[in-house]
Amino acid sequence: MTPPSTRGYDDDLRLAHVIADQVDAHTLSRFKALDLHVESKPDSTPVSDADRTAEEIIRGQLGRARGRDAIVGEEYGETGHGARRWIVDPIDGTKNFVRGVPVWATLIALADGDEVVVGLVSAPALGRRWWASKGTGAWTGKSLAAASRLHVSGVSSWSDASLAYASLDGWEERGKLEPFLDLMRGAWRTRGYGDFWSYMLVAEGAVDAAAEPELELYDMAALVPIVTEAGGRFTSLDGADGPWGGNALATNGLLHDEVLGRLG
Repeated sequence: MTPPSTRGYDDDLRLAHVIADQVDAHTLSRFKALDLHVESKPDSTPVSDADRTAEEIIRGQLGRARGRDAIVGEEYGETGHGARRWIVDPIDGTKNFVRGVPVWATLIALADGDEVVVGLVSAPALGRRWWASKGTGAWTGKSLAAASRLHVSGVSSWSDASLAYASLDGWEERGKLEPFLDLMRGAWRTRGYGDFWSYMLVAEGAVDAAAEPELELYDMAALVPIVTEAGGRFTSLDGADGPWGGNALATNGLLHDEVLGRLG
């Protein structure tokens, strides 16, 4: 199926695909590389030479093609000014990347004002890519011209729902472990897929809800339009739409209010 025109953001989405192609080539070449250099950042999370070079590739391309836009990235912070901001995570799932686990992805998003209007997630080690732009649906496939449309599930009862999460540590640190465990106990199935993949599974309808208690803007921005254009909802744990609240709940929409209530 060929996706429809992305109207005002057509060129931006095409640019995101071009950039992702270049970044994928680099990150795949460094995945499982024997000379991969890994350091610990001040927050004790790992960063590799692949992360930094990938973000440099993204910033270089955006600087040439969208010089007036601001950029927010995990490794090099925020640069530029303006209502349009590209929000990027060069490798989401760095811990997986450095250990040889293939669940990692490059996240590229465009926010126009307070609305994320383009999102692309590329996971080359899985051979998967997902994307969406405002008003034109969410898609997965090898290219813009060869893609399948995404739809969230129709599950409406929590006892029939599948819940994805990253880990339990964050919930415990924030005093929310018991409510989250209660949520898990009431679900049909729970699995710790983690990182971007949980949210892409929501968009695909394979999973009905995904939640994390602490995330950065660059962890979430690209996920939002993919989930919402697939028919789902993406909010903070306080119920505020979008990636601005420091944590995330994504569902098929039918279950959203119930999960927010269960988590307090």
